[in-house]
Amino acid sequence: MRLRCGVALVTSLVSLVPPCGLSGPEAAAASRTGSPGSPYVAQAGTPGPHFGNPNGHAVVPVEARAVDTSHPTRVIGDGTPASCTSQAVVKAVAAGGVITFSCGPAPVTITMRATARVRNASARVVLDGGGKVTLSGGGTRRILYMNTCDKAQGWTTPHCDDQAQPQLTVQNLTFADGNATGQRVDGGGGGAIFARGGRIKVVNSRFIRNRCDSTGPDLGGAAIRVLDQSRRLPVYIVSSTFGGAAGLGGVCSNGGALSSIGVSWVVLNSVMTHNKAIGRGANPARGGTPGGGSGGAVYTDGNRFTVRIAGSIIQDNYAKEGGGAVFFVSNDLTGTLTIDHSTLRRNRSAGFETPGFPGIFFRGAGKPAVVSSTLK
Repeated sequence: MRLRCGVALVTSLVSLVPPCGLSGPEAAAASRTGSPGSPYVAQAGTPGPHFGNPNGHAVVPVEARAVDTSHPTRVIGDGTPASCTSQAVVKAVAAGGVITFSCGPAPVTITMRATARVRNASARVVLDGGGKVTLSGGGTRRILYMNTCDKAQGWTTPHCDDQAQPQLTVQNLTFADGNATGQRVDGGGGGAIFARGGRIKVVNSRFIRNRCDSTGPDLGGAAIRVLDQSRRLPVYIVSSTFGGAAGLGGVCSNGGALSSIGVSWVVLNSVMTHNKAIGRGANPARGGTPGGGSGGAVYTDGNRFTVRIAGSIIQDNYAKEGGGAVFFVSNDLTGTLTIDHSTLRRNRSAGFETPGFPGIFFRGAGKPAVVSSTLK
């Protein structure tokens, strides 16, 4: 199926611009993501993709915009790269508040020696890398963890699966080489970020080479795994990139970029490329298989939830089973999927997909709503 798009289609990631609708402090925060020539440094001298889709024009709601971090609660570093350490990140995230970095003028990679954990007593945690900071899991650990139902992070309410706080925002950051393989709390997944409860949003950020378990039904999210958002409000992903070039994508059993159960998503002006779902046996797992392999970029399951993808590019992703781009299953058939002014192409579903919707497996209310977009 080919639906002509009302905006120019993007074939490469070029210049960087702040997200649509930003002004004042938010625009200033977005501009801190660096110039188009700024290198991504996961390994010294290795260039990488820019933040999001610069030609995406989806309107960004106020609540989805970058947070003003001009007056931070705490600053990691004293202006030198050596002062920006894993220990400093872990300590700052545990303390909460608005957190920025002062690591010198050049891009810096902080290899995490332990996972940074949000304390459930924190009203909000904002982590702003200024476009220069990469947090790396070193290929061995998850980078960031929030779980309102994990008593080890503080027990603040018996209704842990539906509480308004903490409010977690990550912006102007790169998350590289996170690995949640073997993590079993609440089903695992979330190679870079695992978030259950409260709220999470991601703005002007990149996710590179993250991983989680290679087999298993339901578990997923090489970059981000989310459960139980407060009052069923959506996760916002704004002007962010997952993969972006060959060899940089995420790999997991399901959801090479994003994964959730019963959670709604709004993905705006973003890019997801070269991500892979490599599990085998689908969900529920076929007899004699370990399960998984669905949602090359996005894996969503549950009952009533929604997914909206607008102003975004999803291409060159792969699912060993179904939904090379998006796997969407609403068990009670109430969920809806909307693709608006976006391009989905060359997303291979090796097993199955919904006829007429290349790269998508959809089971929900009616059919996916495709508006001024290209699917092929």
